[in-house]
Amino acid sequence: MTTSRKITLIGTGLMGVPMSRNLLKAGHELTVWNRTLARAEPLAKDGATVAPDAMTAIQGAEFVITMLSDGFASGAMIEETLAAKALAPGAIWIDMSSAKPEHARAQAKLLESLGFGHLDAPVSGGTKGAESASLAIMVGGKPETFEAARMVFEAMGRPVHVGPSGAGQLSKLANQTIVAVTISAVAEAMLLAEQGGADPAAVRAALKGGFADSIILQQHGERMTEGNFVPGGLTKFQVKDLNNTLDEAASHGLTLPATESVRDRFQHFIDAMDGAEKDHSGLYLELKARNGLPT
Repeated sequence: MTTSRKITLIGTGLMGVPMSRNLLKAGHELTVWNRTLARAEPLAKDGATVAPDAMTAIQGAEFVITMLSDGFASGAMIEETLAAKALAPGAIWIDMSSAKPEHARAQAKLLESLGFGHLDAPVSGGTKGAESASLAIMVGGKPETFEAARMVFEAMGRPVHVGPSGAGQLSKLANQTIVAVTISAVAEAMLLAEQGGADPAAVRAALKGGFADSIILQQHGERMTEGNFVPGGLTKFQVKDLNNTLDEAASHGLTLPATESVRDRFQHFIDAMDGAEKDHSGLYLELKARNGLPT
């Protein structure tokens, strides 16, 4: 039986809303806040308390979860909260945003110096994973802090402690590198199949269970050939993560040529094709345009 914990979730966007619903289903007491309140208000019907402002939301929470655009946004929220002295004694801050490892390490150092816990816990699985509570959750921080938060994570997916502060974000960068390069490969395979006269759906079925199979092949391959680019994972966030990956690689003296190439293609999709708000599987459209095909 789950012990109810007092949780605040800041950032009820595409991911934050289904994550909030799963926390409520698990029996937790949840307060939510979003800068655009209209995005948080529907959660009141699910049993959440919708706070009028962030500091009211955070007051008294045992766990504060941020699901924001990047490490700058979550860092600013932490600093504002500390300035307002809004955190309860011993509270644990869980940043589930995708950010730079250096941001996670700095946030952890600041919070822990004041007696609070911190975990960087970015996720993979997109909106489908958020809805089904099957997110892959990569957690960096102290092992004892991770154990204290385990039941919170398990309401949303499958958490794995991957190392000290920053390691969760580093794992997410590795994840996003694999996702982006695989999207590129799947786009090329689907276009080749389609232009060569094969049925792309039948090709995906034929490849199922083989070495080439993946969630990206089955889910995004279908999106590509059906022309469905309603966002589950936004292209603009994919580019942000790839830029963070390349920055981190550079800090270690590494060159990642495939990552750099696909980042440039995603950036072109944003700049020249208005793709920022489309699903990242929309790289298929960039590939079609590159080949002189209608999009």
